[in-house]
Amino acid sequence: MKTLSLMIMAMTMATAVAIAETVNFDDMKSGAAPAGWTATQTGSGMAKWAIEKDESAPSKPNVLKQSGQATFPVCFKNNTNIKDGFVEVKFKPVAGKEDQAGGVIWRVQDANNYYIARANALEDNVTIYHTINGKRVAFKNINTKVTSGVWHTLRVNFAGNKFTVTFDGNKVIEATDESFANAGKVGVWTKADSVTLFDDFSFSGK
Repeated sequence: MKTLSLMIMAMTMATAVAIAETVNFDDMKSGAAPAGWTATQTGSGMAKWAIEKDESAPSKPNVLKQSGQATFPVCFKNNTNIKDGFVEVKFKPVAGKEDQAGGVIWRVQDANNYYIARANALEDNVTIYHTINGKRVAFKNINTKVTSGVWHTLRVNFAGNKFTVTFDGNKVIEATDESFANAGKVGVWTKADSVTLFDDFSFSGK
């Protein structure tokens, strides 16, 4: 009886822990936006999100590339709805005169309302923001080297109003914010004329 109880407890614990999912874009059609994602932008302009082959991809052959120009290009996974968990991506800033940025977004309500953590190779910093009705406001920032033309890893763990941002394996920001308490979608983000590659998009939570 005791063994049965322990088995049930173990199964319950296993069910409670959400399994992480990773999207590496390798089974998706080249030249088109990723199927099952909303590829759009916050604000004006015209984002261009497309699956492309790239020899430098951490998991070959494909990456998700943003090469258009818009206020804030965003691309989020439609079938996600996470309140507490994590989101992580590998990204490479390639080009951009105004910005060379890559970021992750979470608790996405729509294209104008979400949280962002992003790294910028022209500014050498990592910043966490909320975007409310299309207006982006930073609430914590740290200066750290972000190299253009190199793959980086950006991750955010989020639980309640607490957020931890990790960049290339180093914890760089701990912050709190009350803007979005509800579950939402997860995705990726760039700014302005940033040409940015993304791969190995991972997330988990409930």
